[in-house]
Amino acid sequence: MWPIRSEVSSSWNQSRPLFVDDLASPSTGMIWLGNNDGFIFIGHERNEAFNTDINRLIDEEVAPEARNLKWFEGMGNHSGWDQTLPVIFNHRKYGTWSQKVYTLKIEDYQSESEPATPDGYDLQKITAELYENQDESINNISFLHSKIDEFWSSPKHFFSQGIGYCALHKGEMVSTCFSGFVADNVHGIDIETKSAHQGKKIAQGLAHFFVQECFKKDMIPYWDCMENNYPSKAIAESLGFNNVFNYVGYDFCMI
Repeated sequence: MWPIRSEVSSSWNQSRPLFVDDLASPSTGMIWLGNNDGFIFIGHERNEAFNTDINRLIDEEVAPEARNLKWFEGMGNHSGWDQTLPVIFNHRKYGTWSQKVYTLKIEDYQSESEPATPDGYDLQKITAELYENQDESINNISFLHSKIDEFWSSPKHFFSQGIGYCALHKGEMVSTCFSGFVADNVHGIDIETKSAHQGKKIAQGLAHFFVQECFKKDMIPYWDCMENNYPSKAIAESLGFNNVFNYVGYDFCMI
């Protein structure tokens, strides 16, 4: 039984290719996250027919279509896949990494940890007007454009569903914190600060703005980072985020 291609959209950022064992009554599947260049395995992890053929599908269908995709990055949606994926990929030279997932409840929010904005920096909401930059006041607006393009099918889609804030310094955008994905009322956070401006708690300030807007709109902030990303974990925990689960990711070269 070969995996069959379908589509899944729900309230995700965009429609996603979905490979399942049975269109009418699927028990196992693999969702291609599109711009994120990742794959999530869902459902029954011991589906022998699906698991036996998934490598053929990756090599013969995914790889030719994703010509610019160098690395396959996959993970399971529950811990059972942590035992199955190493077996599926045992013939490949794959690597692994550990991720930590945090969520924040309003009653756990540590508002007192919000830092003062350093002199010379301006924290702003990411709006359509700021994105368009018609006055050319931001000299590296392509930084924001590339960030939105990485996660969203279009800027219009982001502004209809996402939340975002940025830090400006002398006409340059130096940090962003925005919804990398939205599913129902959950907002997954993508946060980045340019290296020359790190260590000044700029990202922490943006994260506070982000979660405050989430709470005003009854949204759930969701923080997902590598286990060894200590600065990211420190920001999340300083705001009161709680580690709700961990998972293992797998990657291998597709070229």
